[in-house]
Amino acid sequence: MSYALLFSVFVISTCGLVYELTAGALASYLLGDSVTQFSIIIGVYLSAMGLGSYLSKYIVKNIIAVFIEIELIIGLVGGCSAAVLFSLFEVTAHFRPLLYSLIGVTGVLVGLEIPLIMRVLKNKFEFKDLVSKIFTFDYIGALFASLLFPIILVPHLGLIRASFLFGIINVLVALWALHLFKKEVPQPRALALAGVILLVLLLAGVVYSGNITEFTETLAYKGSIIFAKTTKYQRLVITREEESLQLHLNGNLQFNSRDEYRYHEALVHPGLQSLEAPKEVLVLGGGDGLAVREILKYNSVNAVTLVDLDADITKLFQKHEMLVALNKNALNSSKVRVINADAFIWMKGNTRQYDFIVVDFPDPSNFSLGKLYTNTFYRLLGRALSDDGVMVIQSTSPFVARRSFWCVVNTLKSVGFITTPYHVYLPSFGDWGYVIASKKEFSMPDTFMSGLKFITPDTARGMTGFPPDMAQVDADVNRLNNQVLVRYFEEEWSRVVH
Repeated sequence: MSYALLFSVFVISTCGLVYELTAGALASYLLGDSVTQFSIIIGVYLSAMGLGSYLSKYIVKNIIAVFIEIELIIGLVGGCSAAVLFSLFEVTAHFRPLLYSLIGVTGVLVGLEIPLIMRVLKNKFEFKDLVSKIFTFDYIGALFASLLFPIILVPHLGLIRASFLFGIINVLVALWALHLFKKEVPQPRALALAGVILLVLLLAGVVYSGNITEFTETLAYKGSIIFAKTTKYQRLVITREEESLQLHLNGNLQFNSRDEYRYHEALVHPGLQSLEAPKEVLVLGGGDGLAVREILKYNSVNAVTLVDLDADITKLFQKHEMLVALNKNALNSSKVRVINADAFIWMKGNTRQYDFIVVDFPDPSNFSLGKLYTNTFYRLLGRALSDDGVMVIQSTSPFVARRSFWCVVNTLKSVGFITTPYHVYLPSFGDWGYVIASKKEFSMPDTFMSGLKFITPDTARGMTGFPPDMAQVDADVNRLNNQVLVRYFEEEWSRVVH
């Protein structure tokens, strides 16, 4: 019996950390800036656990019964937390207070668990043995959860189903403790009935978690959802609205097929058209294949290497009929080699040089993306760019995130690149910025290939002019050890009212 309770410490520790990680991941998905969100979630959760441990001293009667009741409540609150928070995000303007309040309640309840178990077992072991055993099982459970969460739970179950599943586990711990101590617990039948009701509720949540996810995403997105998947790295959703398709990553729009040609023509053609017979091209990011589609319009290009972290995205855009039609089957071209890897790590091992490099990463909304906009990364790109080559970087909106945009420019300059900033208007996003970087002076081309929908010599000439409200401002260089760009980006985009 004593060791059964000790094993329950391992189980409840695993459950508690899963709830904490789920809240952190959910907050970073919905609110951005994963470092800030995880820091706040961890701080709130741990302080709430401390409060729970303090409050446990006021529980003086029916300790095992109270422990069972707490496990049932944790199963309900923690198990339903992800579904509730996803649903609330789209219907309330007070999401953050609700998020932190729910985390606080869960933390208090989890903080009560260990002190109560120690008091139940205080007469079964010497104090030094009890403390060592309790915390050994507790920390091992935390390690198990930290490995289980990113490897299995997020990519294979998703946040909502995983929360319901671990809520069930908490309820099972309660029922197991009730079985072990039924003679010491008043009204065991009432607790057993409550446990069974919660099991049915949470099991229904596991079974219908896909429907719940679809419902919450229906609230979040316009149009109908035609594909959705939680990959190893992010939440991927494809929506359709009338005749247009939209790609969303972690709730953020990446493109709208109605006007994506403007973005990708502006990204690729000014730089690539300036080169005489380019042959080797490197694309970093851009797993949708839309930049590659534009690159393959140049007959001289005989090899395109695309490096994108998420294999689920590149496979989707290689196989899904509507998406393949959109990128003109670009990722299945014999000229294209797709590599699924972290671009930062891959660039460290790269020894080839390229005539043209396209850097098409998502905006620097967190530090894992921000490292791809640092001077350290740009030095790696400089090594990979031929002396006569040209590189282009998507660089967020110079209107909404003015300092962020010029931070990218300054960071490129700091490692020796000659920069040519420019911008275009995109109906789905507003004014959007790019930077061409080269080792020699760059001039915008006077002619462009025929058949383009947006780029012409006239539109190209207008792209390099910046009105006063987007003109250059002071901005620090983005370095690995400060990631100032992430702070700029968060501050500037947080002012936008969605």
